[in-house]
Amino acid sequence: MCNQYSRLLTDFKICNVRVLHALRRMPNDDPESRETLISQPNGYAKILVERSVYNEKYFDENYVPGYRPNPSLKEKLQQKCKHCQCSGNCWKNFILTLFPFINIMQNYHIKLDLPGDLISGLTVGIMHLPQGMAYGMLTGLPPVYGLYSSFFPVILYFFFGSSRHISVGTFAVACLMVGSTVQKGVASYKIANPITPALEDTNSSSNSSLLLDDQNDQYVHVQLAYAMAVSFVAGIVQLLLGIARMGFVTVYLSDALISGFTTGAACHVFTSQIKHVFSIKTERYSGAFKLVKTYIEFFGKLPTTNSVTLIASVVCMFILYMVTTYINANPKLKPKMKMPVPIELIVVLLGTIISYFVQLNSKYGVVIVGDIPTGLPVPAANQFTVITEVISDGIALAIVIFAISVSMAKILAKNYDYEIDPNQELVAFGICNILSSFFSSYATSASLSRSLIQERVGGRTQVAGLVSSVLLLIVLLVLGPYFKSLPNCVLAAIIIIALRGMFLQVFDLVTLWKVAKIDFCVWIVAFLGTVLLDVDMGLAVGVIFALLTIVCRSQRPYVCLVGQIPDTDIYRDISVYREAKEIDGIKIFRFEHSLFFVNTEHFKSNLYKVTVNPKELKIKRKRALDKQRRMNKKQETVQTVITLGDSVELQVTGDEMEYVETSITDLYPSLKTSFHTIILDCSTWSYVDSMGVKVLKSVIADFKDVDIKVYLASCKAGIREMFALTKFYDQVSRENIFVTLHDAVLHAQHEKQSLRPVQNNAENGITQDLSDTAVEVSNNGIDNVINGVSNLQPNSNEAYA
Repeated sequence: MCNQYSRLLTDFKICNVRVLHALRRMPNDDPESRETLISQPNGYAKILVERSVYNEKYFDENYVPGYRPNPSLKEKLQQKCKHCQCSGNCWKNFILTLFPFINIMQNYHIKLDLPGDLISGLTVGIMHLPQGMAYGMLTGLPPVYGLYSSFFPVILYFFFGSSRHISVGTFAVACLMVGSTVQKGVASYKIANPITPALEDTNSSSNSSLLLDDQNDQYVHVQLAYAMAVSFVAGIVQLLLGIARMGFVTVYLSDALISGFTTGAACHVFTSQIKHVFSIKTERYSGAFKLVKTYIEFFGKLPTTNSVTLIASVVCMFILYMVTTYINANPKLKPKMKMPVPIELIVVLLGTIISYFVQLNSKYGVVIVGDIPTGLPVPAANQFTVITEVISDGIALAIVIFAISVSMAKILAKNYDYEIDPNQELVAFGICNILSSFFSSYATSASLSRSLIQERVGGRTQVAGLVSSVLLLIVLLVLGPYFKSLPNCVLAAIIIIALRGMFLQVFDLVTLWKVAKIDFCVWIVAFLGTVLLDVDMGLAVGVIFALLTIVCRSQRPYVCLVGQIPDTDIYRDISVYREAKEIDGIKIFRFEHSLFFVNTEHFKSNLYKVTVNPKELKIKRKRALDKQRRMNKKQETVQTVITLGDSVELQVTGDEMEYVETSITDLYPSLKTSFHTIILDCSTWSYVDSMGVKVLKSVIADFKDVDIKVYLASCKAGIREMFALTKFYDQVSRENIFVTLHDAVLHAQHEKQSLRPVQNNAENGITQDLSDTAVEVSNNGIDNVINGVSNLQPNSNEAYA
């Protein structure tokens, strides 16, 4: 290294750093390489760095890189098998992972944990009763099946779930997706097996006991088969994903996507219940634009509204809204209340009592729930008869349930400083949905409202879920028949008010528009797809569009020119920082994404746009050389040294024997570039694929043809490994790849200053010998010189270290 070039001295301030005094040697104990922190009067620290300028070749020669293992899939499997031993500890860890409740119960404090679990369990159990019956209506099944789904999965989740606070059971979106599958299945069954309804009076209690949405009781077993089948498939999918440790799949469901989807699903839920509010009989449509068809029929039959049902619905919704908004959600009253007012249960009890004594069903035609059987359902396997018809619906249902449940579980776990295992959650929900489907329970999920209530009233573990299950068991075994007179419109009112939180998600659009317009578009597409098409198709459209936005962001990332903050080694976007200045003769190009096949053209076109198109410049310079050749065509012999970027030296032999130098760029100023070096800032690149390497080779070669050097800086280890694998170093020397951006800048500045005809200079390690590069040709052979001009570049015998 020469004295002028071997060291870098950078002087800059680091703000908000305590004054330190230190002298640190480099790993090779080079006394000329050091970093010093010096005390400053203003309380800040000042760093003086003195070290060699490093390219990758010189750096690796001085600091031998370690081996980065990159085992193949076979080697990974062999390593796993090698460490897999059937020891006692191995089995113990497996059992503790599969049954998280063991660890929870080992640390369970009866005096501290049990009181809170009892109170929260009773509170959530009271909520399970009306919500289970109400959400059961969404599936197209009688309300009692909602109670079954609030009982069996809760017990199973206690043993397998890793979250201590979520409340598992019925949830509007999951019930709606199950109902959509049931609706399509019943429609196809009716076409294949037309049956004349035996009963026409839809207002009688005996008929409505097993009816929902005016479905004849002859179809209940078909509805049940499809509901259990889609739940079974969802459970299988979740279990397989959990075993394969694929809990990361939810990363493809962004918050904007989930918000738009659930808001659109809320529109379907509202539409399915509004007819119960008005007591209007409508057909159940399926497929695209089913909401439009439903509302067209609904408004056409609006004159047939049952006024008593409408009044009862409005009164119930008013009471529910006032209590949930101004009492349970009141920040001033919350600290004073040990538990929220169970207004849903109160409304159900009052509705049942009033309906029974006033005889709303027989006198005023108000549709009621009807008979609720006592006892627990007998295990059955009817789902296997139609399981092949619901595979796609089951996959979508599995992903939605998992995404919503894990999101809720992570929020609550963060509040209490513990971790959940997404893979174990997949296993837990898979087992819940598989086993529960044999007991007439459909797919369940974590409920947002119940989970927040369970956590707020003091629930500490899933023991609260067991307490709520005991309460539901009492209802199923003893109290079920007492809810026979409960009007359907009361359950519809509970569902509609519970949707308020989902509808309020529409205000997320305001924030999304301000901070992320692409996420705004994802929300809109997911919402419209769900509303206009259907729940399952809306989810698919939303996911596909969200993935396309990722491709678009990758395809057209942000690019900029970078400048240096004066008197520092810090480089920033010149369009953002006014103090950042471009360095004379150097263009620093930053491409803020990994370079791969999707964005290579964007990279190349923008690089040429902010610097120069070397192919066009080469053509222009060649035309200028042709013109210069014609001007000197009268000379007999020409000894020519051609340098595309600088000048054409013409030595005319004859009588005069004088030396003439003619500059192309002087004759044609447009052919002169304001820079001699381009530096690619690779600090933002995570990886480069083979297509990216190919484009880099092409770009570097094109600029080399017009005497513009291209350096790479801050390449990560993975990128350098890719360069080695693709033989990138055969074309581009490792001496043109620098450890940091500042190293590349200093090298480019020094190299430009040193570019002059000299002999081999061993002192500074840089050799540029131009005097020997000469070709004697006749007039007839000058075309060969022009065609071979790329071979007449300055020859570097030895680059600096």
